[in-house]
Amino acid sequence: MFSNNRYSFYVTVRRCCLKSQFLGVQICSNKSSRRASGIPGLYPTDEKDGNLQDIINKGSLHEFLVNLHQEFGPVASFWFGRRPVVSLGSVNQLRQHINPNHTTDSFETMLKSLLGYPPGMGGGPNESVVRKKLYEGAINISLKNNFPVILKVTEELVGKSFPEAQHIPLCAHLLGLALKTVTQLGLGERFKDDAEINSFRKNHDAIWSEIGKGYMDGSLEKSSSRKTHYEKALSEMESMLLSVVKERRDQRKQTAFVDALLQSSLTERQVMEDCMVFTLAGCVITANLCIWALHFLSTSKEVQEKLHQELQDVLGSDPVSLDKIPQLK
Repeated sequence: MFSNNRYSFYVTVRRCCLKSQFLGVQICSNKSSRRASGIPGLYPTDEKDGNLQDIINKGSLHEFLVNLHQEFGPVASFWFGRRPVVSLGSVNQLRQHINPNHTTDSFETMLKSLLGYPPGMGGGPNESVVRKKLYEGAINISLKNNFPVILKVTEELVGKSFPEAQHIPLCAHLLGLALKTVTQLGLGERFKDDAEINSFRKNHDAIWSEIGKGYMDGSLEKSSSRKTHYEKALSEMESMLLSVVKERRDQRKQTAFVDALLQSSLTERQVMEDCMVFTLAGCVITANLCIWALHFLSTSKEVQEKLHQELQDVLGSDPVSLDKIPQLK
């Protein structure tokens, strides 16, 4: 049923694109304890690296966290370097604890640190709240103004003809979808151009691969050629984003994420850094959310049937619209 129902696939992908803009990972810290506030979990295996080697040994952060929660339950702690981290392994726990004070997101802080950017405005908790609200407003504006973009890009993917016996490279197609939607939502219509997308993707892949591996295992610092390649990609990406920021400021448009940031007191450099985090992480998060959603849907005929029925109940024969999305479970 699922393989033949393009409409279900279409709506599922679009819902994933939307939800990925709001999905967060909750990380809490407490520097006063060898275990975060006595929460069940791992002690650091290394004074400097914490449980980094344990993560590497498991093959990925995902596998490490799966094993962590299997051993210690839905709330478990570990050490990321010298920083204690509390991982929430269930949706209910996440709902209860996700950023309750609307302060700066820990994932954003970590990513900015890896990129060599300052964590925020530097103005304390009050400015963190202001900045958080600014981001939420910017995302809402970009979704509202660019929902037709998500529709169009999703329709193009769903409308592709794939031979029955041919292997479909789902990861590649969904990363392509994520790149097209996130860049246009974040940076504007300049990224309707495939040449701009391809240039962005080349540097995006080079940066993200080293953030995901080179920094984690220390191998980047040991390879001068890899480090040069990474620094070149980062420099080219920053130059491109700065040019977008200047263009959008001159155009005075109000449709993309970057436009909302330009209405704030942020400098052009700060806007560029925030756009880097939004697009760099947003593309990967959106693609992975779509990939895993479709993978798990493909393994359960019962869930496919429930999804199909829900689409019929909520949408019927009407076109998909932004106001109908919240009605879907």
